[in-house]
Amino acid sequence: LMSDPSDAPLQNAKVMSGIAPYVMVEGAIKASEFYQKAFAAQEVARNVSEDGVRCMHLHLYINGASLMLTDPWPEFGHGFTGIDGITLHLQVEDVDSWWARAVEAGCEITMPLETQFWGDRYGQLKDPFGVMWSLAQSAA
Repeated sequence: LMSDPSDAPLQNAKVMSGIAPYVMVEGAIKASEFYQKAFAAQEVARNVSEDGVRCMHLHLYINGASLMLTDPWPEFGHGFTGIDGITLHLQVEDVDSWWARAVEAGCEITMPLETQFWGDRYGQLKDPFGVMWSLAQSAA
């Protein structure tokens, strides 16, 4: 993978999951930097607008899956309307270390990490871009 995200190819990187969320956030480049700290994301593709500020397409790998980001493009009919009703879920092996890293990076705890009635250790977080995340580790 590239050491400098500005060297990222303009073409799409390989999609690493059967379904890959494509999330609009205000500040896709800053979100990528945050996700690298909070969730050990790897940026594998970036296509920045001519002004160098907004991102048309940004592709990350997190925990073996793809997450794609874009900034709002109201001039093309794609304005930012918020991110309500969606939670990105990470099923991981060591949920406590994932949780600690995300909280230390700046995620807000919205549901504490606890062992739930179904047996998983599970909790929910909200990142500074308004995206909800759930993290879990299977009981088995």
